[in-house]
Amino acid sequence: MNHIARTRTVVSCTLLVTALGAGVTACGSDGNPLSARPYDAADLISFNGPTEAGKRADPDKPLEVTANSGEGRITDVTAQDSTGRYVTGELAADGSRWHSTSPLAANAHYTVTVSTEDEDGAPGRKVLTFDTSKPTSKKTLGVTFGPGTGTYGVGQPVTAQLDQPVKDKAQRALVERALRVDSVPAVPGSWYWVSDKELHYRPKEYWPAHATIRVHSNLDGVKISDRLWGGKSKALKLTTGDRVEVVTDAAAHQLTYYKNGQQIEQIPVTTGKPGFETRNGVKVVLEKQYFVRMRGSTVGIAEGSSDSYDLPVYYATRVTWSGEYVHAAPWSVGSQGSANVSHGCTGMSTANAEWFFDNVREGDIVKVVNSQGDPMEPFGNGFGDWNVDWTKWRTGSALTDGTPDGPAPGDAVRLQPTAV
Repeated sequence: MNHIARTRTVVSCTLLVTALGAGVTACGSDGNPLSARPYDAADLISFNGPTEAGKRADPDKPLEVTANSGEGRITDVTAQDSTGRYVTGELAADGSRWHSTSPLAANAHYTVTVSTEDEDGAPGRKVLTFDTSKPTSKKTLGVTFGPGTGTYGVGQPVTAQLDQPVKDKAQRALVERALRVDSVPAVPGSWYWVSDKELHYRPKEYWPAHATIRVHSNLDGVKISDRLWGGKSKALKLTTGDRVEVVTDAAAHQLTYYKNGQQIEQIPVTTGKPGFETRNGVKVVLEKQYFVRMRGSTVGIAEGSSDSYDLPVYYATRVTWSGEYVHAAPWSVGSQGSANVSHGCTGMSTANAEWFFDNVREGDIVKVVNSQGDPMEPFGNGFGDWNVDWTKWRTGSALTDGTPDGPAPGDAVRLQPTAV
């Protein structure tokens, strides 16, 4: 998802020959004005930014470059700050005017390169530099990306936690546009606003195996509202391992482990009994714990009741925050593969649980099918993000307007602004 935002006017050799007359016979000809060294275009253009030494531009005001009437046209404008962030913009079809369409950052140094051509087709160029003023408010929006740096399964969503709520749709769009997720290999993906302070990012499908994912924010110094400016944030790098998918068929009492599309292991299991049915749907491994003490009271079961329990559990792989695990259950080996007798967890023998524990990592997919339980919650109880279909997922973005495929409207402008 590279964000180089520049508009170019492309003139073919054929059109150029026609425009310049019979004296020009080829693009590489010495008579081609485009082969000349660009002249200083300072007298051809006007710029609304500060030109006096020491004067700073107001970051709230858009940039504008115009061609002086009758003296030629603008062919390209590139505006970039010292950190490498580009300013998106739109160029009029006749080359008379360019204006920025994304906000400037406060307290930043910008370089604007303007390319032109005069009435004879000769190329010109002018490089302008300026600084923007400091924010008028000290209140900043911080962003913390998750999970931590490391290697994860292909189902691991990226999270962005904001330290201030953002409710306004236009402000959300500004924030979302600045939260960048780039993967190699590249895959389509989108943010989803889980709440006013939390966003999740996932691809349309799972991440590719052995991918590299980089996450960063371009919000630093950007005005979000009259009282809120973007702050600094720490970038994040993730990688994915093999594509591990685990499918538990609650009706067949079998767990099947797939690695990179190949079935590797099948394990007899027991899942939730009537009244405690295991959730259906896609979950993601949250953490692994060698030992967990499990008590029924922590999930609302009264102590001393027939369903009460207090057990030492080994090789516990957590898939929900409410207490659903895949774990060793030596007390139910006689039912594994034939009946569902647990309180919602997926139980297996100690040897099988140890193998499973050793062969999954955080972010791996654990899917339950054919259970009579409720669907896995999309948010709030782990990562149920994959249970939201792609079209609905796109409606959770402030940029995509629910479009099922293709880049977000904001991405289209950022990547290649169109002439107007």
